[in-house]
Amino acid sequence: MSTTGATADPLAALGSLPGVAESVESVRKAVDRVYGHRVMRRRSTEITAEAALRGARGSAALSGADWALEEVRRRTDFSGDAEARVMGAALRLSAEAGQLLSIWRQSPLRVLARLHLVAAASGGEEVGRPRQAGEPVDEPLIELPLPDAAEVSGRLEGLADLIIAGTSAPALVTAAVVHGELLALRPFVSHNGLVARAAERIVLIGSGLDPKAICPAEVGHAELGRASYLAALDGYVSGTPEGMAAWIAHCGKAVELGVRESTAVCEALQRGAA
Repeated sequence: MSTTGATADPLAALGSLPGVAESVESVRKAVDRVYGHRVMRRRSTEITAEAALRGARGSAALSGADWALEEVRRRTDFSGDAEARVMGAALRLSAEAGQLLSIWRQSPLRVLARLHLVAAASGGEEVGRPRQAGEPVDEPLIELPLPDAAEVSGRLEGLADLIIAGTSAPALVTAAVVHGELLALRPFVSHNGLVARAAERIVLIGSGLDPKAICPAEVGHAELGRASYLAALDGYVSGTPEGMAAWIAHCGKAVELGVRESTAVCEALQRGAA
């Protein structure tokens, strides 16, 4: 996304793209419905914990570790093979996201660095900072052209400036742009998909759209499938109004599917089945 030009609030301008207002309204109504569920009045902490687990599972699935939910519950060691490490990273990010809300608005780049540090869980000098010229990127499931380190630095700074300045854009729009920009840039040497989806989650929670973190968009992204995810991302990277609108709508549908997942959890708790 270009962050330059005469538009004072480019994120807000995206809200006027065809179909975006409808996506925003549909998401808002869906979120309102699950927050109004009677179980939420008494057991919201349980719903939040379950959403975090299911969101982590969904995010890991999009990064190549598509495990059954019960397998994620059962496991205690995530240090084994590559898939286990991806799942462990997703779980750590899900737990960490809520701790970074107060920092995001003031220092989004610091939050992104922290997310990568948590995901990578290693002490290498390339961890917790944007990649430098010549450093390879391990993100095999995203095959888009890779921006160079200088472009990454400039666009990250532009994105951070927009967040710090504030925007009147709906939460869905801001979350979709943060998510899409991080996937397009792949600013770190690894775990960019996981970090991008965790950042989307932070925006949705911190904006007030989903303050209790019960609407895991990661679940929806996984349910829509990797092919649909990558096709929508192509639209974002194209920078065209149609492509941007399609990506925002895709992210909106993912949130709505996350709402559906948590609504099912609420219903199960109400029946005493969970």
